[in-house]
Amino acid sequence: MKAITAVLAAIFMFAVQPAEAHPYKRNVNKHQYYQHKRIQHGVRTGQLTRREAGALRMQQARVRNYKQMAMADGRVTHNERRMIQHAQMHANRSIYNKKHNNRTRVYR
Repeated sequence: MKAITAVLAAIFMFAVQPAEAHPYKRNVNKHQYYQHKRIQHGVRTGQLTRREAGALRMQQARVRNYKQMAMADGRVTHNERRMIQHAQMHANRSIYNKKHNNRTRVYR
């Protein structure tokens, strides 16, 4: 009797699991998370000035807005996905360029 109960419990656990989010959405969120961490690291280490960090944060906000506009109708089209990916790649390059230029923040 215990074996049957255990089997039924296992079946019930797998049958009731919530559906996961779309894999594309997870990738977008992951990229945004890592870009956010890179900006924070640049501020903490002094590689980014306050103005540079502000500009990079505005780019991240723009990517978030693109994502919200794309998800407004509940479906992300191919062109919307390309637009979001392009904005993320541009933000990624901007983070790299601003962290590796000769401007540094002076601690006071």
